[in-house]
Amino acid sequence: MAKKNVLIIGAAGRDFHNFNTYYRDNDDYNVVAFTAAQIPDIDGRKYPAELAGSLYPDGIPIYAQDDLAKLIKELAVEDCVFSYSDVPYQYVMNLSALVNAAGANFVLLGPEKTMIESTKPVIAVGAVRTGCGKSQTSRRIIELLMEQGLKVVAIRHPMPYGDLVAQKVQRFATVEDLAKHNCTIEEMEEYEPHVTRGNVIYAGVDYEAIVRAAENDPDGCDVILWDGGNNDFPFYKPDLMVTVVDPHRPGHELSYYPGEATLRLADYVVINKMDSANAEDIQTVRENIVKVNPDAIVVDGASPLTIDKPELVRGKKVLVVEDGPTLTHGEMKIGAGTVAANKCGAGELVDPREFAVGKLAETFQIYPNIGTLLPAMGYGDQQIKDLEATIDKTPCDVVVIATPIDLNRIVKINKPTVKVGYDLQEIGQPDLAQAVQDFIQKKNIK
Repeated sequence: MAKKNVLIIGAAGRDFHNFNTYYRDNDDYNVVAFTAAQIPDIDGRKYPAELAGSLYPDGIPIYAQDDLAKLIKELAVEDCVFSYSDVPYQYVMNLSALVNAAGANFVLLGPEKTMIESTKPVIAVGAVRTGCGKSQTSRRIIELLMEQGLKVVAIRHPMPYGDLVAQKVQRFATVEDLAKHNCTIEEMEEYEPHVTRGNVIYAGVDYEAIVRAAENDPDGCDVILWDGGNNDFPFYKPDLMVTVVDPHRPGHELSYYPGEATLRLADYVVINKMDSANAEDIQTVRENIVKVNPDAIVVDGASPLTIDKPELVRGKKVLVVEDGPTLTHGEMKIGAGTVAANKCGAGELVDPREFAVGKLAETFQIYPNIGTLLPAMGYGDQQIKDLEATIDKTPCDVVVIATPIDLNRIVKINKPTVKVGYDLQEIGQPDLAQAVQDFIQKKNIK
C-alpha cells in the first residue's frame, strides 16, 4: 500500500508532539509538511532531520497556514491533522471546511494516541482557555507536594520558537538558565516562577526524551507535574487531572477546542478568580461543569493580588502591562494589572495603541479587541525592543506590571513601576490539599 500523505496544521508545539508520538516512525504515513499559525516568524523553517527520525533524512518543511489549500493540492495531501489549541469551535469547523473542499480529510488526534506514560506518578494541570490560572494552580500543587517532602519536577507544554535541535530537551533550575536557553518573554513567564520557588522545570520539543530526563533528574524526582499550555490536554497520561475554568469567560468551557475535552478529562475542576467574577457567571460555569463532567470534584478558588507600591498608582496616569497570550488569542480584555490599577485608584488608564511601534503595533492590528493595556509580547529580540520602545513612548506616570516575571530585568523602563502578583487561594472545602493527599495515598508515594 502507498503511504498516505499527511500535513500537520500547527503552531510550534502540539504539532511537533503529534508528529513525534504518532507519525515519526510510522511507515503508513508520509508527513509532507507542517503549517504554522498563531506564533509569528515560525513559517519558512524546517522541522529538523535530527528530530524527525530515519524516515525524514531531509527534515520536514514548515509553511504559513495561509497557504493550506494550495499545499493540499500541490503535495497531494490526504490527511490534515489539526494540532493546536485555544480556538473556538467555529474556527475549527471553518478550517475543516477549507480542508475538505481542497480534497483532504480533517483529522483530530485524541489523548490515547498521543499521551506518553511516565515511570513516575503524574499530576496534570490543564485549563479550558489560556489565562485561566494554570500556572498558579501548578505552583500551589507543587507547594503542597513539597510540604510532604516530595521531589517534584515540572514539565511545561512546549514553546519552541528558536533552534529546535538545541531545544530538544531543556532543563531550568535557576534564573540564569533562562538566559542560557535564550528564552522568550513568554517562556520566562512560565519557567521563572518555578525556578524562583526552588523546583526544576523541563520543556523543549521531544517530550519522550524530556520525561525520561525528568524521571532521572539529578536532584531527584518523586512526582511529575505537567504544567499545560493554552487549553490543551496533557502530553502525559495523568494519574490525577486538574482542570482550571474561568468565570470571567462563562460558556467558553463548552465552546473552545480542546478545552471541553480537558474539562471532561478532569478529576478535579478549579473555578478560579471567584473574588473578581460575578455570581451569575460563576453559576453558569458550575452548571456547565456538571453538564459534561458530573463526577468531577469542584474546588472554589480566588486569585488575590499583591501590589508592591500601591501608593504610586492613586490618581496617576497608568500604563498596565499584562501577560501577552492571555490578551491575544486568550481574548481577555483585562487582567490582574487592570484590576490592581483600578483597586488602587488610578486616575486614568492610558491606551498605548497610538504609541505602539513595530511588532507591537502589528499585534494590536491582529487582535483589535485588546483592552486598554499593553500585552507583554516577546517572541523574539525585535518584539522585546518594540515593547521597550512602546513603554518609553507612552505618556504615563507609572507602569503597572502584571506579568509573572521581573520585566525590569528584560527591558529598560525609565518610569516608576509597580509589580502585581497573584497566587491561587482555595475557598473552603474541598481543596487541592485533599486532592494531593488522596493522590499520594492512591499511588503509595513515600
